[in-house]
Amino acid sequence: MTVSEPERRQAITRALAEHADAPGALLPILHAIQDALGYVPPESIDLIAARLNLSRADVHGVVSFYHDFHTEPRARHVLRLCRAEACQAMGGAALEAALRRRLNLDADDRDRARDLMLEPAYCFGACACAPAAMLDGELHARLDVARLNELLGELEAHS
Repeated sequence: MTVSEPERRQAITRALAEHADAPGALLPILHAIQDALGYVPPESIDLIAARLNLSRADVHGVVSFYHDFHTEPRARHVLRLCRAEACQAMGGAALEAALRRRLNLDADDRDRARDLMLEPAYCFGACACAPAAMLDGELHARLDVARLNELLGELEAHS
C-alpha cells in the first residue's frame, strides 16, 4: 500500500491527538499509526518524541524493540514461518527451502510479483501442530510442502 505524504502526516496527527494525553501514550500512538499506515514512518519519531516530551532515542528504542512495529511499508501479504525448535524438528527447514525454491525472493525476502514477504517467527504457540506458519495473520499448522503450495495457490488465485 502506497501512502502519500499528506496521508502519513494526517495519520500521525490523528494518533497524537487521540492518544497523547493518556497515561502510557507511546504504545497506543505507535499502534494507531501502524494500524492506519501499515508501518511507523521514520518522520513520525521526531513528532511523537516532541509531543510526549521524550527523546528520539526513547521512541526509536520502543519501535525497534517490538518486532511487530515496522519502519518501512510492508508487502500486501506476509508469510511468517516459525523457526522455533519444535517446528524445525518437524521439518521447518525443509519447508523453508521448498518455499524459497518456489518463490522468487529478493534480498529483502520479498516476492514482488505476489507482493509477498517472508519473515521469520519464533513460536506461535502451536508446537504440537508443527511446523506452523502465519499467512496474513492466519495460523496454518501441520504444514508440509503440498499444503504450503496450496496456500500460495489460493493467494495467487485471489490476487
